[in-house]
Amino acid sequence: MSPAQSRAARALLDMTQTQLAEAAGLGQSTVIDFERARRTVSESAIAAIQAALEAAGVLFIEDNGEGPGVRLRKER
Repeated sequence: MSPAQSRAARALLDMTQTQLAEAAGLGQSTVIDFERARRTVSESAIAAIQAALEAAGVLFIEDNGEGPGVRLRKER
């Protein structure tokens, strides 16, 4: 998952960085730093962010020739 995918997923969910941090069990600064690419965030933190977004209804799309992306599940 890229920082751009995280930002896009939050936008689809109308979720704040604070809400995402709480859902992922992380500090808000970790989410902010990841999404702004300020510093390298641990793989476990990225996995927690992705898991929280997926639990909220986001599907991560692998690079299908047009680049990676995100979308909402049909049933949330």
